[in-house]
Amino acid sequence: MNNKLFKKINSCRICGNDDLAIVLDLGDQPPANSLRDNIEEELPRIPLQLACCRLCGAAQLSVSVNPEYLFKHYVWVTGTAETTRKYSIEFCSRMLERLPLGRPLKIIEVASNDGTFLKPFKVKGHELLGIDPAENIVKMANEDGINTISEFFSSELAGKIISGFGEADCIFARNVVPHVEDAHDVIEGMGRCLDEKGLGAIEFHYAGTIHNELHYDSIYHEHNLYLSLSCLSKMLEKHGLFCFDISESPISGGSIVAYFSKHRREQSENFKKKILREKNDNLNSVSAWIDFSRRAVKHKDELLNLIKGVPSKMIGYGASARSSTILNFCGIDRRVLSCIADNSPLKQGKYTPGTDIKIFSPDIAFQSKPESVLLLAWNFSDEILRELHDKYEFSGTVVVPFPGNPRIPKS
Repeated sequence: MNNKLFKKINSCRICGNDDLAIVLDLGDQPPANSLRDNIEEELPRIPLQLACCRLCGAAQLSVSVNPEYLFKHYVWVTGTAETTRKYSIEFCSRMLERLPLGRPLKIIEVASNDGTFLKPFKVKGHELLGIDPAENIVKMANEDGINTISEFFSSELAGKIISGFGEADCIFARNVVPHVEDAHDVIEGMGRCLDEKGLGAIEFHYAGTIHNELHYDSIYHEHNLYLSLSCLSKMLEKHGLFCFDISESPISGGSIVAYFSKHRREQSENFKKKILREKNDNLNSVSAWIDFSRRAVKHKDELLNLIKGVPSKMIGYGASARSSTILNFCGIDRRVLSCIADNSPLKQGKYTPGTDIKIFSPDIAFQSKPESVLLLAWNFSDEILRELHDKYEFSGTVVVPFPGNPRIPKS
C-alpha cells in the first residue's frame, strides 16, 4: 500500500484524545469513487475501519486518505437525482425564512459541487459564491451560471474570500464537514466568512440514524467523521459558533441540518430533544458502536442469503460511493451482478472499484431483461422503484439492503 496516499490517525479528530478503539473492520478497500475505464488498472487498497474515541465518543475512520486523490476529479454530481433537486428548493426556503429579507443577500456554499443548492438562491436574486475542489464539476457549475471557484475550503482561503466577495449573510456546507481532513479548520473558516448577524448551516449524515438503521454502507474513505449533534455542537463552540436549531433532511437516508450563529440564541425544542436522546441512547460511546459492528456482520450474512434465494439474472441499481462499501464487504462482484445501472454520465462505461462490475445507463442495463435488482442506491428507493415500474415495466424481484434488515418490498 502507498503510505503517501493515506496516514493512520492516532488522535481523535474532534477532541484530540489519543485513545481510539477500532470497532468495525470492513477490510482493505479501494477508495469508493475510484471508478476506472480499464478493468486491468490496479487500485490501491486502504484499510476501512471505524474507530471510536474513548473520551468524547466520536465515530471516525482510523486512517485519512489524501484529499487530492479523493476529490480533485470527482464523479458524484449533486443534481443527478430528482429527490435532491426538489430538496434544494426546500433547503433554500428553510434558510431564507431564518434570514432578514428585503435586499440581495450574500450566499456562500462550501463544497458546492455542480451548484444545485445555489440555484434556488440565484432565482431569488441573491449573490452567490460556490467553492469546490473538483475541477471537472466546477467547470460544469460555472458553465451553468453558478459563480464557483475550484479550491479546497480552509480558514486561510476564508481570508481571501472576505477580501474579494465580502462576508456572507449565509454560509452553508452540506455533507462536507465529515469529509475533510481537518474539520476544525473548515468550521473556523466558515465562522470567519460569516457576518456578525449571519446564519450558518451544516448538513450531515446523522450518526444516530447511521447507528440505529445500520447504515454501514455510509462508511467509506471520503467520510472521516460520523457526527452526532452533540459532537458537532461542541466543535462549533470551540470556534465561537453556537448551534440553536435543526431540521430533517431526506439526503443519505437520514441527515440533519444544524443551524448556527456567532451569538447564542434560544435553542429550539427539536435541538434540545435530539441532544437528550443522544445522551439517553448512549450514542457517543464505544459500546454503542461495538453493538453497531455486531449487527453489521449479521446484516451481511442476511443480505447474502437473501440474494441467493432470488432469480440469479441480477443487476445492481446505483453506483454510489456507498455501494462500493457494501459490494466489497459482502464480496458481491460481477459473478453476482451482471452490471450496475446509474443515471450519471460520468460513471457510465466505467468499472466499480474492487468488484469490477461495469456501469451502464439504466436504458442499456434493462435491455438485458434482468429478473432481479439489488437496489444499491436505496436512499433514493421511492424515486427508483417508481422508475423501474413506470419506465421499464420491471416486474421482477427487488432486494433493498437498507435501512435496517435487507428485504424484498411487496410489489
